[in-house]
Amino acid sequence: MPTITPNSQIDQLGGEILLEARGISKGFPGVWKHLILDHIDFDVRAGEVHTLLGENGAGKTVIANILSGYYGKTAGEIRVKGQPVDLRSPRDGLRHGIAMVHQELMLVPAFTIAQNVMIGLQTSSFSFPLRKVEKRIGELAARYQLKVDPRARVEDLSAGEQQRAEILKVLFHEPEVLLLDEPTSLLTPHEADHLFVVLRAMAQEGKGIVFITHKMKEVFAVSDRVTVLKLGKTQGTQPIANTNERELTRKTFGETVPEYMERPPVRTEDKAIDVKNLVPQSMENKGPALGLSFELRKGEILGFAGVAGNGQTELIECITGLRRAERGEIIMLGRNMANRSPRAFIELGVAHIPERRREMGVVEPMFVAENVVLKDYRKAPFSNRSVLNRKEITRHSKELVARFNALVPDLWETESRILSGGNIQRLILGRETWQRPPIIIASHPTEGLDAKAIRHTWELFLALRENGSAILLVSEDLDEIMSLSDRIGVLFEGAIVGLVDAKSADREQLGRWMAGGASEAGAP
Repeated sequence: MPTITPNSQIDQLGGEILLEARGISKGFPGVWKHLILDHIDFDVRAGEVHTLLGENGAGKTVIANILSGYYGKTAGEIRVKGQPVDLRSPRDGLRHGIAMVHQELMLVPAFTIAQNVMIGLQTSSFSFPLRKVEKRIGELAARYQLKVDPRARVEDLSAGEQQRAEILKVLFHEPEVLLLDEPTSLLTPHEADHLFVVLRAMAQEGKGIVFITHKMKEVFAVSDRVTVLKLGKTQGTQPIANTNERELTRKTFGETVPEYMERPPVRTEDKAIDVKNLVPQSMENKGPALGLSFELRKGEILGFAGVAGNGQTELIECITGLRRAERGEIIMLGRNMANRSPRAFIELGVAHIPERRREMGVVEPMFVAENVVLKDYRKAPFSNRSVLNRKEITRHSKELVARFNALVPDLWETESRILSGGNIQRLILGRETWQRPPIIIASHPTEGLDAKAIRHTWELFLALRENGSAILLVSEDLDEIMSLSDRIGVLFEGAIVGLVDAKSADREQLGRWMAGGASEAGAP
């Protein structure tokens, strides 16, 4: 596997144009008075990584879905190696050598990796035996150093392993053009760096790579060329060597995220959450014998950092009623909430911003307005004697959509499933925080958001903190943890291996704890 080499000047190399879009426009039913995509020109060449950069709702995912056959276009032309093509389905895309790795992974959890690959094959298992598929996946995994076991069940894999499985699933079809939509959103920094090496290796083989992101560091880590999208229009395409972060930031966002957010000290010792010797179900033999113990004060932000799979999900599900506790206490606002129902937590005033926003944060087939009042529809003013007050729901939904700058076509005609992940996250943030809840459990709250939305979310959390809300923040983003938290803990293998005051936190030490190197001085 080659290491990352300096990004090539593709214009000078003159790579063949493998895939080209000219004047592509796209509109959806009920979308205000403008197009989601407005006459987009874009191409990817052999041997390059061409990055699509833009904020949430800019149209990045839509253009990728059109280029791979998942969506039909409203207007424009698509060419493959100079020849016009009509892509009516993902199978058409594969037939023309185009494959896409989606941000929301499309794998069947109960199936093995090899079985997931076979779902997309036209031949039956009798004419294309499973063992041949497993062998081919093994060869591809070795070739690109995407280490996975073809016989492993998807539900048993980490997020990073599932991402590798999704990439191998499309590489099985030997595409010449590979489109990747926010592929690092579920990866650790180390896993992301490895993915960049893999993408450069694919480009050096002559493949055309379309890399979709909103993270500026990733643009300069892997790109040959970059195209900026903003509100469905291109803001220009240029070689990465001819631009810089300041210029791209201005084109994309206009502003940057602040490095540190000032805040007054915590004003009270009153506890909002007091967790004692908690052992979540299925963690009996994975965590510490005494279980998890920590306190969170009113008006405080406690940040938990850690690599995915170290007990964060189990902890959050336990303290929101989604998972039973084998033993231990969860004292919230003076009440023991261990093994209470999710509704009991909601009625107590516990807000939950889940990590899996599509699966747990919204009901995708429901309209936007319905999802906005998903937790409040039983109460006045949204209903009266079980009859919904549509006028009040509409007013409230419009207010939240405007306040959180979500791009929503129509409140009562748009199903939430067609929204971008970032816009779904904005709706969840609005729904969970508008009542200024006493306790907020936030898991990866800014994942998938652009720089402006991240800043807005940080400012919102600090305002809620000032109002007395106790916020438990779980994130793998150390910048976010260190910028927002009053105290920082690190979870490793189901245990809190370090707990420090944020002002004295050291990034290198936090990183060591995340990797499993505990310190007696920092351990609680």
